[in-house]
Amino acid sequence: MQADGVRGERRAPIRVLRVIARLNMGGPALHVAYLTAGLERRGYSTTLVAGGLARGESSMDFVAAEQGVAVVSLAQLHRDISPFRDAIATIRLARLIRRERPHVIHTHTAKAGAVGRTAALLAGGRPRPIIVHTFHGHVLRGYFGRVASSGFRLLERRLARVTDALVAVSPQVRDDLVELGVAAPEKFAVVRLGIELEQRVRAAPEERESTRRLLGIPPGRFAVGWIGRMTGVKRTDDVLLALKRLRELGVDACLCMIGDGPGRDEVEEHAHRLGIARHCLYLGYQQRIAPWYAAVDVVILPSANEGTPVSAIEALASGRPVVATRVGGVPDVIRDGEDGFLVEVGDIEALAERLARLASDAALCERMGTAGRQRVLPRYGVARLVEDVDRLYRSLLETRGRDEPGARA
Repeated sequence: MQADGVRGERRAPIRVLRVIARLNMGGPALHVAYLTAGLERRGYSTTLVAGGLARGESSMDFVAAEQGVAVVSLAQLHRDISPFRDAIATIRLARLIRRERPHVIHTHTAKAGAVGRTAALLAGGRPRPIIVHTFHGHVLRGYFGRVASSGFRLLERRLARVTDALVAVSPQVRDDLVELGVAAPEKFAVVRLGIELEQRVRAAPEERESTRRLLGIPPGRFAVGWIGRMTGVKRTDDVLLALKRLRELGVDACLCMIGDGPGRDEVEEHAHRLGIARHCLYLGYQQRIAPWYAAVDVVILPSANEGTPVSAIEALASGRPVVATRVGGVPDVIRDGEDGFLVEVGDIEALAERLARLASDAALCERMGTAGRQRVLPRYGVARLVEDVDRLYRSLLETRGRDEPGARA
């Protein structure tokens, strides 16, 4: 497709510099890879910049490679705060901006948003690129102490002033950021995640049984799945406590934990202390996740904070109901009582009770899974994502007053 897309005339491509802190396991990495590839097919020219992984993280750069998306590595751009390294990353990114002269600079995730937008100001030049930042959730509540959170809120407010559009991945994330005073509602656009769901979750009919045999899960055992990075905000302790309580309720249940992270050793030790270690399977990071979704009966997500949880979207796309906490963008994904259940953070009894209800009612499990799959496939599709972002970019460029969005060579 040509960049103009309306008159059919050949135009110079719209140049985008897309920056993300790291391509680690999770929704943001999938989002930027699929979005970049989709916009390329519409005539955009994108430079995707990604920083380095944190300790214990697994890379998802293979998704970008599968989509034919080249990644420019900026090793100094890192999740952790480091004044020296962050300054180097900002300077090097500013040099890249001067060289590439993008029409649009679009940052994703908090660290990339801070470094990328600062670099855009440092790079200078006229006309100034359109600056867009996507909040894939946020770290302004629930991650840090009161003083640090206040400092980050102040930083985001200042950065918002030099940003042409702020994107939230759900209405709940937008409303939360407005409530925190980051920016006025009219500065936000809601653009939900876009994922190649069928490609990621499609499993052969026989894979459920073969994967369960591989894991040693006997027929009739209720398998609870969890997928993510083992960190405090994911409340993996609650996952274990819910399994313990579920078994106390008389359910023959096991837990399959897919993922890794700095808290893995602590998770395994806690399972031993609770006396449920023999019912827990730690599968580590899995590049192909379809067989594991097929093997479990339900997915649990008791996080303290979420943007739009890709594990919940993928679970529903796999036909698996989700029991999750009512935080961030989760209610935008899971409809309580229709394709899963929502409970309050830390309510172990409620988590276990909802899991027990699903374990005792196979028809309910199937009905919820089917309802979720029918809803999420079109709602979180890549075609919809690309259309939304294409429309946003062109609107911003036209508002800036250029004759044509793709006219500048």
